[in-house]
Amino acid sequence: MALRLRRRDALPGFSVSVGFTLVWIGLIVALPLVALVLRPWQDGTGAVLRALHDPRMYAALRVSFGCAALAALLDVPMGLLLAWALVRGRVPGRRAIDALIDLPFALPTAVTGITLATLYGPNGWLGAPLARAGIHIAFTPAGIVTALVFVGLPFVVRAVEPVLRALPPEMEEASMLLGASPLQTVRHVLLPPLLPPVIGGFSLAFARCIGEYGSVIFIAGNQPFRSEIAPLLIVVRLQEFDYSGATAIALILLVSALLCQTGVSRLRRRASRGLVAPDAA
Repeated sequence: MALRLRRRDALPGFSVSVGFTLVWIGLIVALPLVALVLRPWQDGTGAVLRALHDPRMYAALRVSFGCAALAALLDVPMGLLLAWALVRGRVPGRRAIDALIDLPFALPTAVTGITLATLYGPNGWLGAPLARAGIHIAFTPAGIVTALVFVGLPFVVRAVEPVLRALPPEMEEASMLLGASPLQTVRHVLLPPLLPPVIGGFSLAFARCIGEYGSVIFIAGNQPFRSEIAPLLIVVRLQEFDYSGATAIALILLVSALLCQTGVSRLRRRASRGLVAPDAA
């Protein structure tokens, strides 16, 4: 009778660690999400219906999602150029640029908002000459997009950079030797493997921009029906002790973000098809 050896995990105490981690994640992630889903209904269906018929809420959601989508789209080409400069380019000061890209991760969001409002304000270093040219950034939806571009840019760069670093430069040289133009090389050689990380970076930037608060409120102007974002409206409802309205807005944000992320994930999987051989393991 052959002895069956039980497979052991390389990490000591793996089962206990996984169990503890799952319980901890359930307490800090799953439980608050369940409470968010149930809270709006505690005051009755009428409170939820009143919250859903609030035109100010729909205006804030439109501003949040519209500005987040535009900022994430603007981050894509800028992130690709920065990733290319860090990996393939010979740009002076690459290490400084590499460190500055991660600055939005480390910088407090309130500091970011105050700095951008100071720079792009009517009397700011950049805002004053733009105002003389008839371009107003601060306290407009353009200011919201500016802040969100700053916040979301690192997600695109860091998603594309490792994939671009793994692509051998010989692929581009072979394409050139075979007579392909630079545009054909980008389209047929570089774009297919870079498309999935670009979509992933876009989705991460979009998700971060939807819920961004600190870096936006100082430069947005916070005018209802014009430059008021949904996270700020949640704070306003909480200050008015309208907990059902606040949690209803938060629930709509959560469901909308999950639907958007699901759609983007499916798009990324479709873009990844054909990049890996079916029998690759």
